[in-house]
Amino acid sequence: MNRPLKHISAIFPIQPDALDPMVEIGTFARDAGVRRLWLGQSLRVETHLALAAFAARVPGVALGTSVALTILRHPYQAAVEARSISALSGAPYVAGFGPGPVGFQRQLLGEPYPKPLRAMREYVTVMRRLLDSERVVHEGEYFTSTAPLMHVPAPPIEVGLGVLRTGMARTVGEVADAAITWLTPHWYIKDALIPAMVRGAEQAGRVRPPRVVSVLHAALERPGRNLRRTVFTATGPHLSSEHYTDMLRRAGVPADPAEPVKGAEALIEQQVFATGTAQDIAKVVRAHREAGVDEVVLNVCGVYLTEGDRAAMEDLGEILEAVAADD
Repeated sequence: MNRPLKHISAIFPIQPDALDPMVEIGTFARDAGVRRLWLGQSLRVETHLALAAFAARVPGVALGTSVALTILRHPYQAAVEARSISALSGAPYVAGFGPGPVGFQRQLLGEPYPKPLRAMREYVTVMRRLLDSERVVHEGEYFTSTAPLMHVPAPPIEVGLGVLRTGMARTVGEVADAAITWLTPHWYIKDALIPAMVRGAEQAGRVRPPRVVSVLHAALERPGRNLRRTVFTATGPHLSSEHYTDMLRRAGVPADPAEPVKGAEALIEQQVFATGTAQDIAKVVRAHREAGVDEVVLNVCGVYLTEGDRAAMEDLGEILEAVAADD
């Protein structure tokens, strides 16, 4: 195993439909010294079931969700799942959540959350208090929880929220342990999101704001590799989404949901999607750290989807070596 990379993690880049590929990449990342293995919301093999199975095969690896969807589970169930994974893995866990796309909210709830910030505030508050073994009596606008959570010894658990814009950043500052960004420029994190988190923490009387976790898409520039195809394959759905493109425009990145291909080109030009040599990507990682990001999560989704797992692991390995050399 290489020396630990305290501020660098990796994410399994797709929704898993089997355990072996996740074990392979997770073991590879662990042996490279990453801090944590993350997984997004999967509607194939469900995220928390996949993480529990992974923990049985590869114990001792810190895990996290980036992010699971609140519309799929009550905060009480979310607390049980988070504590279960922490206990089974024997390692600290980050339970990251978000409300999910508006269309999916409508499909499952009948209508989107009318006040998503309030819904997320309630969700995290209930979950955090349950995990802290508090007696919770909460009858809110969105969630009710009055049942106690049985005690099970487990390593520490952080509760995080996905953050794109300043409104959610303020909410995270008020109630969460971690802010989790996705496809977010490091300068926007520094200039907009972190100040909003600080204001939220101050208003809530918290001693310090939450830490920041940033998922960074990356792909090496290689002979014969079509970077535009790689980037668009990984980010096309986000670049067709109004809330992601709104965040990018606020950060000064030209992005229009009607023109996602042009958006992908802008991500490359401004290194929001990190490309180039491994050393170039390591510089982008450093820029995130200097912007105030505590944990950078490398995402080689584009390479995985266009060229397969071996190519993705090769990219990940070279980037991790360059990051270690730059640390």
